[in-house]
Amino acid sequence: MARAQTLPEGGFVTLPEGRIHAVVRGQGPDLVMIHGANGNARDFSFDLIDRLAEDFRVIAFDRPGFGFSDDFGGIETPLEQAEVLRVAAEMMGVEQPILLGHSYGGAVSMAWALRAGDDLAGMTLLAPATHPWPGELGLWYRLTGSWLGQNVMLPAVARLAPRGSVERTLAGVFAPDPVPEGYLEHLGFDLTMNAAQLTLNARQVNSLRDHVEAMSPGYPALSLPIEVLHGTEDVTVGLRYHAERLVAEVESARLTRMEGVGHMPHHARPEEVVAAVQRTAARAGLR
Repeated sequence: MARAQTLPEGGFVTLPEGRIHAVVRGQGPDLVMIHGANGNARDFSFDLIDRLAEDFRVIAFDRPGFGFSDDFGGIETPLEQAEVLRVAAEMMGVEQPILLGHSYGGAVSMAWALRAGDDLAGMTLLAPATHPWPGELGLWYRLTGSWLGQNVMLPAVARLAPRGSVERTLAGVFAPDPVPEGYLEHLGFDLTMNAAQLTLNARQVNSLRDHVEAMSPGYPALSLPIEVLHGTEDVTVGLRYHAERLVAEVESARLTRMEGVGHMPHHARPEEVVAAVQRTAARAGLR
């Protein structure tokens, strides 16, 4: 019922284990977009895709279990997700793409590069979650990672949470930048509050630190061009624990610190994101 309210914007790639939803626009070198936690491809189609479709064939995936993609058995690791998306992209005829990953999608992008870096032209990472961080996750994720949270709390939240609470959560994610007018309607309130998606997202976020800790020793071997954009006011994915460590470890990674920007740079300053993608393309020899 939840998925019947918001319609898919794209088409489907059928794999043996299920279908992946992909929004495809434009022509040119391939640019694959991977969204963040509890999101979907509509986060990019709100504004960013159209800005890049003049110069690239943009392919924005719903990660497995999110948006309109099947859950592929509820896979949790960035490596597993990256492999599903890599195969889907290959079936679409994608060759030597640039990856654009936001937040959790940055971890999936790094996993893709570790597994098949020779098949990539480069990466543009937005507030990427790439490394283990100190301390614990917030109370919400600690609660929703428990049996009670997974089986009682999240299903109840999906059914009963008022729109105002979702808007307040979004405001916190975007802060100090404003949430663009009409964003929640475009993203899909019904998709955002899908119980199965909320449950999978909680499991993925709660297990992410262990996965990036296991992945990070492989980062220094990467040599593909990487452009990283990270807001100095991002309190969701800390600049010092992720982007700064990545550029310190990977010689080919370059960091743009976005002063005063929070966790959603592609909405706060989309023109700078477009410029970073163009720099990635130029460094990769695509321009």
